[in-house]
Amino acid sequence: MKNVRIVGALILVLLAAMPLFADAAKSAFNRGVRAEQQNKYDEAFQAYNQAHTLKPRDPKYFASFTRMRFYAAIEHVRQGQLYRDSGKLQEAVMEFQHAADIDPTNFAAKEEVRRTEELARKQAHTEEQPKVPTPLDRQAEEASGPVELQPLSNTLINLRLTESASTVYKTIGKLAGINVFFDQDFKPQKITIELNDVTLREALNMVALQTKTFWTPISSNTILVAADTQNKRKEMQSSVMKTFYLKNVSTSTDLQDAANTLRGILDVGKIQLVPKQNALILRGTPDQMVLAQKLLSDIDKPEPEVVVDIAVLQVSRDRIRTLGVNPPTSASVSLVPGSGSGGSGTLTLNTLQSLNATNFQVSIPGASLTMLMSDSDTKLIQNPEIRALDNQKATLKIGDRVPVATGSFGAAAGGGSVSALVNTQFQYLDVGVNIDITPHIHSDHEVTLKMTLEVSSVSGTQNIGGISQPIIGQRRIEHETRLQDGEVNLVGGILEDTETNSLSGYPWLTKVPILKYLFGQENKERRENEIVFAITPHIVRSQTVTDENLRIVDLGAGGSVQVGHRDPRKVNATQPAGAQEQTVSPASPARTPDKHAATPSYTPNNAPAAPSKTPAQPAPSSSGTATSHAEAPKIAAEKEPDRVPARTEPAPRELRQAKADPCPYGQHYVGQENGITNCAFN
Repeated sequence: MKNVRIVGALILVLLAAMPLFADAAKSAFNRGVRAEQQNKYDEAFQAYNQAHTLKPRDPKYFASFTRMRFYAAIEHVRQGQLYRDSGKLQEAVMEFQHAADIDPTNFAAKEEVRRTEELARKQAHTEEQPKVPTPLDRQAEEASGPVELQPLSNTLINLRLTESASTVYKTIGKLAGINVFFDQDFKPQKITIELNDVTLREALNMVALQTKTFWTPISSNTILVAADTQNKRKEMQSSVMKTFYLKNVSTSTDLQDAANTLRGILDVGKIQLVPKQNALILRGTPDQMVLAQKLLSDIDKPEPEVVVDIAVLQVSRDRIRTLGVNPPTSASVSLVPGSGSGGSGTLTLNTLQSLNATNFQVSIPGASLTMLMSDSDTKLIQNPEIRALDNQKATLKIGDRVPVATGSFGAAAGGGSVSALVNTQFQYLDVGVNIDITPHIHSDHEVTLKMTLEVSSVSGTQNIGGISQPIIGQRRIEHETRLQDGEVNLVGGILEDTETNSLSGYPWLTKVPILKYLFGQENKERRENEIVFAITPHIVRSQTVTDENLRIVDLGAGGSVQVGHRDPRKVNATQPAGAQEQTVSPASPARTPDKHAATPSYTPNNAPAAPSKTPAQPAPSSSGTATSHAEAPKIAAEKEPDRVPARTEPAPRELRQAKADPCPYGQHYVGQENGITNCAFN
């Protein structure tokens, strides 16, 4: 009696605790909702986790817990990246580790932990003694890169000239302070050229375009001019080598695609692939190397990645009702020998005359009354996750593999009795939940999913050729949809509703409404089966396109590949006005004259003089060259009043001598009149 009381008390305690557990789960869920509205992801995750732990089979709590687990982990990853960028590696590792603990499926957090720890180890070993380089290593380190042209003067050039091409090239070279050499096969022609406010490269390119020549630097202050032919370019242009290491290639096909892109766009003929190092070794002109660096930095990006949450919900209901009497539908009569048959228990012809009713036995089966009703509900939930790369097919199979006979399974030749299994081939079919997803990630946080969803099961068997073959029932969906990041797509409509009515009993009597239950049996069965898929994509890594990737790059004229340099005038326009006017000592080799003196103009004796409001002071006859005076800047200053004009009052002689020489390299100062600086060639 005492044990019964204890058991009863335990039952009452459990019954009283069930509402408390339910209220605790609901209260935790409400706390999570409030925290999520305030963007407190950690607090919301803890609350949803508590609600899911108390009621793990509640789909609402499970969905909220899964969603907040993802967002809380992503928030810690973002915070860790901020710590790492600011140099706080230990705090970054803690944030990444916390994200990995919250969501064990977040592989990005685990990768960030590994990268940050490796970075911390590298910083800890920076004080180690470097290895002593070998002579060959020192020579490799001292190997010079491509030649860069560095003129002594970066001033804008004004030039009006009718002379041979060689004279024009030399004049531009003297204005910029560079040497000009000519190929031995170069044949100069007389040209007329007029340049206003152009840079050195622009002036050289314009002359080269007009004379069908090209120039290439052979040192920091020397260029070589030759005829623009394919053979001369191959002979004169310098060749460099560079190794490019690609960070985001995974297969040899990706490396080959990058090489084909360089060949097709930049016409790089010599490319060597190193698949084990994910590297490309290129040999070409310096311009091709620069453009290859730009192109590879644009296309060498990590592939976008997405995690697809799939919730498969299958609800089945089966209701059966059986009511009525199962009456006998057959009878059997047998002849039984009597005692007058000689005691042997056998029947002879002589005993036929003494047959009576006792010699016949009638067997009638019994009747059974059945009253049965059954109602069964089945709910199956599967929640797998698939992580896939962009445009890569991901497959998930949950279930069994069922063998199915294929090919010939007849008897062997000769008519012998051979088992059918001897000549039979089998293949296995995947039965269960089969999911194939191919994602395509767009740049606007959207994902296109091409999906094949299939739920199959073995519904029966069928004997074919002596072999029992399974009958497989399947429900299959193939569709393509475009979803936002985190948007839930419900795929329903796979509904199966089967209703069966059967009636068995005596004819005609089973048609009578009441008698049909006495002389017959009625069986009703209804089956409902519905499958719902919930698809939710979460973008782990999206495609990143910056403004630098979208920038247009100049490749030169025609089929040539040349690097277009930025206009220094646009760069200087962003600087303060006073920053462009500097004064240095006369002994300094790098002279930066003021703005008016930084725009030389060359006018030969046989060229028409430009109109001028103020006559310029002629150069001394001992120079033997024409004068160069900065007249164009003054005209530009008169047309554009917003610019700050140069000071027009004449400076004292001793002050002019103390200043730096305002003339370009290769010229000397003659005088200044009405704010116009006059220079003459040395």
